Amino acid sequence: LQHFAEFGVVMMLFLIGLELEPEALWQMRKRLLGLAGMQILGTVAILALLAMAFNQDWHVAITLGMILSLSSTAIVLQTLSEKSLMQTPGGRSAFAVLLTQDIAVIPMLALMPLLATRVAVSSSEEHIGEAFMHSLPGWAAALVTLGAVAAVILMGQYLIRPLFRYVYSARLNELDTALALLIVVGIASLMEFVGLSPALGTFLAGVMLAGSEFRHELEGQIAPFKGLLLGIFFITVGAGMDFQMLFQRPATVIGVTVLLIGVKALVLHLIARATGLRGRDRMLFTLSLAQAGEFGFVLLSYAVSLAILPRPLAQGFLLVIALSMLATPLLFILSDFISRRIAEERASEIADEIREQQPIIIAGVGRFGQVLNRLITMSGFKTTVLDHDLEVIQLMRRFGFKGYFGDPT
Repeated sequence: LQHFAEFGVVMMLFLIGLELEPEALWQMRKRLLGLAGMQILGTVAILALLAMAFNQDWHVAITLGMILSLSSTAIVLQTLSEKSLMQTPGGRSAFAVLLTQDIAVIPMLALMPLLATRVAVSSSEEHIGEAFMHSLPGWAAALVTLGAVAAVILMGQYLIRPLFRYVYSARLNELDTALALLIVVGIASLMEFVGLSPALGTFLAGVMLAGSEFRHELEGQIAPFKGLLLGIFFITVGAGMDFQMLFQRPATVIGVTVLLIGVKALVLHLIARATGLRGRDRMLFTLSLAQAGEFGFVLLSYAVSLAILPRPLAQGFLLVIALSMLATPLLFILSDFISRRIAEERASEIADEIREQQPIIIAGVGRFGQVLNRLITMSGFKTTVLDHDLEVIQLMRRFGFKGYFGDPT
């Protein structure tokens, strides 16, 4: 069942690709590469060093770092939407990180075969594609691989759209569904034939079709199959968990889970400080992404199939990922609690006494308020500056600008 259910992950990546137009990706490049790139690289580095400190080989350490650096897109986005936090600075930053992590799964899948130190043992016979690729010299295999990727990009750009127009003219929903499934299955099969990840090919095809007029039609046709197969995938993952290991060594499993959440929260907190997130937004960004994610299950099973990770170690980290995901609601509750405490502490601070009466009051001096204040004062008017953030007022005073701490409302 798991073999078929993993196809749901391929469909998920196709749908992610459909949401990402190349132009939109380019416009978000700074946030995606800066904010999320720091999170992924920082988390992978620290977790890999910790794994090596516990006598793990560097191949295993880097693989575990990549697997555990990802967060749960499904749980976090759903919770942010339910709590109406998606449009806050913390929510938008969390979304940027999750989006980059979903994209980062592709290079991780491509990198893992390079980390395999020995040939994976498989009971199944070598399929036709593997036999064909192994029969080619190295340069020819590389050319075939690049040709397959180029073929996917060209098909997405020039072949699939006219084909969809032709099928759409028949006005038969069954044909639309059949063509959508044929595209995903065909591209995944082509990638597997040349020895690449099926997810890579379907993701590229999705990106190429993101600007197509048939994008929403494709999403509507594929989404039910993706949901069904992903549901079966998570059921098979849960059924494969070794709960006996949890009962035998609960302190070890729970301890590693807490350590993982702590390390990820530390990296996220440092990034939030460096990028200027404050208060509630910093807490939300730090704690909402501190768990491992569902793609960790996919990468774990892939690492075991490549013989990078021994099966007992993978079973243990399967439990760690699941427990960290179960802790996500608790992390959101903790974020709310800390945010309220911060607000109460700020409310308890004594507001400044304002002794002047100027004709213009500036309520709030973020970037926009500071620009307004400079323009107005340079025009010869006097202002009274108010802000409820004591750190901002103190920063302004260091630069010679007079402001008052208090609640503008």
